[in-house]
Amino acid sequence: MRSISSIIIKALALSLALCLIVPSALATTMDDTLTLGMISVKTQSLNPLVSQEREFQSLTALMYEGLYSLDDDYKPQLCLAEKCATTNDGKTWTVTMRQDIYFHDGTPCTAYDAAATIQEILRLAEEGQGQYAQLKYFISSAKANDATTLILSVSRPYYGTYFALTFPILPRDQVQSTTPLGTGPFKLDQFIPTDYLYLSANERWHGGEPSVKNINVLFKNTNRELITEYEYNRVDAAITRSASAGQYRTGLTNLNITYRTRQLETLLFNYREYPLEDEKIRKAIRYAIDLDTIASRVYMGMAQRTDTPLPSGTWMYRENDSAYEYNPEKAKQLLAEAGWEHLDDDGTLDKIVDGKAKRLQLRIYVYEEQDNSVRVQVANLISDYLADVGIAAPVHTESYSSIKERLQKKNFDMCIAAFQMDVCPDPGFLLMSGNTGNFGSYKSTQMDNLFKTLRKAMDLSTYQSTLYQIQDQFAQDCPFICMYYRSGALLTRKVFTTVRDVREPEVLRGIEAIGN
Repeated sequence: MRSISSIIIKALALSLALCLIVPSALATTMDDTLTLGMISVKTQSLNPLVSQEREFQSLTALMYEGLYSLDDDYKPQLCLAEKCATTNDGKTWTVTMRQDIYFHDGTPCTAYDAAATIQEILRLAEEGQGQYAQLKYFISSAKANDATTLILSVSRPYYGTYFALTFPILPRDQVQSTTPLGTGPFKLDQFIPTDYLYLSANERWHGGEPSVKNINVLFKNTNRELITEYEYNRVDAAITRSASAGQYRTGLTNLNITYRTRQLETLLFNYREYPLEDEKIRKAIRYAIDLDTIASRVYMGMAQRTDTPLPSGTWMYRENDSAYEYNPEKAKQLLAEAGWEHLDDDGTLDKIVDGKAKRLQLRIYVYEEQDNSVRVQVANLISDYLADVGIAAPVHTESYSSIKERLQKKNFDMCIAAFQMDVCPDPGFLLMSGNTGNFGSYKSTQMDNLFKTLRKAMDLSTYQSTLYQIQDQFAQDCPFICMYYRSGALLTRKVFTTVRDVREPEVLRGIEAIGN
């Protein structure tokens, strides 16, 4: 059986909803202005097409909207688009724009704006830049036949394209502006990079005028400064991914709303390093590590456990508890079946290879985040768990650039590494042979074929069932270990959201409806 924390994960949506409802006194203190604090030390542009700090994206998500948006179930729904039709071969999509959508200055939002935005995204992608560069894998070209008709040529017939269509639409003559107009519920009043930003309600918003009239954002350099601002009541709310936010609990005058990020933390295996090409060794390592306890001890609730590359608690996630349980005795059994035994008293398993005793030692490489030692703590705990089953796993801490070079050159045994997952639920870049994120040289014909099937699926049912098969193959092969998705925290005294799925980058999604 899984640990109690596994049960808690399954009830995440319900428990979050309850914690949002209980402190109802907060709603009565709500006025029309919110002062928000967050970290921003380098973002200079409000243009959502260019790279921004992750917390900062929660602000631009209030200002800009896409053809589609993702609902609480993480499923694509029409937003600025009224309808979408595809040709029989699925390679040409015709998107009809809504005619009741206006930019913040009252100018209609048209198919010409959508086409220009796509063209700019593709231009940036060709230069290796842009926040939505992945769009190049979905759309090859875009043109507007008229103000309401957008014609897309897509790379392949693929349900995942609906997720890609969530990119923000900008006015055609402002796609390279640092402060472009949007169609979202809030519009820009003033922006001084790394200092402050002021937003006000968009009275023309198609969803109705927001109840919150003003959002004043103060930018800080460090999490320590940010938390101090919150503790001394200089901001009403703070957005942070710091694990220290876990110390703040929901109470009568305070809410700690956990939000899901796209940052997947993994333990990678290098198939080129002996004996990691052996499936039994990889699975033994998986059974030997108590990831639920690690997430609880190190992240203080600021991590959401997942056993596969897909986020748990969503329609795309495949439950398979038995394959991922913490079971050190099962780990020892697999190691013994692989021929490893104690030949001396040093506590580490050995094996006779080519007439010589070989010690079971696998190095763990890890890089550290600025002002954050959690990854090193995780690496040391993993090392302890592996030592308990006879695997020596010394920890080597290096810089991010050094670890990146090791991964690219396949010069590692095991490595704790994070991946920023795309909005489209397709982890092929991690699992397909020779793909960009497949640093461990994992190769499986079955897995490659499953992704070929996935990328031809045009309906949700086929897409979901194929994702399930991919995760079953993942459980069988154990190409690497998925540990958890990192979480962030929205600490607040006077504002909350009623959406069930609070997620990055739309951390403030639903704020416009407060009080309605």
